[in-house]
Amino acid sequence: MPELIVPDGLVCGVDEAGRGPLAGPVVAAAVILDPARPIVGLNDSKKLSERRRAALAIEIREKALAWAVAEASVEEIDRLNILHASLLAMQRAVAGLGVAPERALIDGNRCPRLPVPAEAVVKGDGKIASIAAASILAKTVRDAGMLVLHEQYPHYGFDRHMGYPTPAHFAALEAHGASPVHRRSFAPVARQLSLL
Repeated sequence: MPELIVPDGLVCGVDEAGRGPLAGPVVAAAVILDPARPIVGLNDSKKLSERRRAALAIEIREKALAWAVAEASVEEIDRLNILHASLLAMQRAVAGLGVAPERALIDGNRCPRLPVPAEAVVKGDGKIASIAAASILAKTVRDAGMLVLHEQYPHYGFDRHMGYPTPAHFAALEAHGASPVHRRSFAPVARQLSLL
């Protein structure tokens, strides 16, 4: 497990989950960790088991100085494009923090417009503890939301692939067409709609 950096001061880490899927919202989280209450085992959410993510998400909510989760809808993704929708979700997450950060560290290579200085950190979820914490909250909240969508649209298998472009998802799209929660601006969905 890597030793992640915990920056000094009120620094929020920001990350998103769900840029690649063909369905569902993109979810972002912002977290300000408390250096006096360290959380052991933080890492890029994709490198953790589902069970470990769930346990860490509870601990992050309990121990962080502040945290917030926000999303951009499928409609916003289709209107703005996925990059700008992701940045919008990040803005909303930072705005939702109960404690104002002094600066923000953003996973990736682009920063949303924020009222505080922001720095992009490539692969930040594997380097900076607060970004790792944000990646865990974003992923667990998005996955929980996709399970709710699975209840509404069970024949797409969202409970298994969370909306990502898997062979099973492509087969379901072909069999059933696009649901209201599919991203119409994404090529595989647009192709399917043009076939109908």
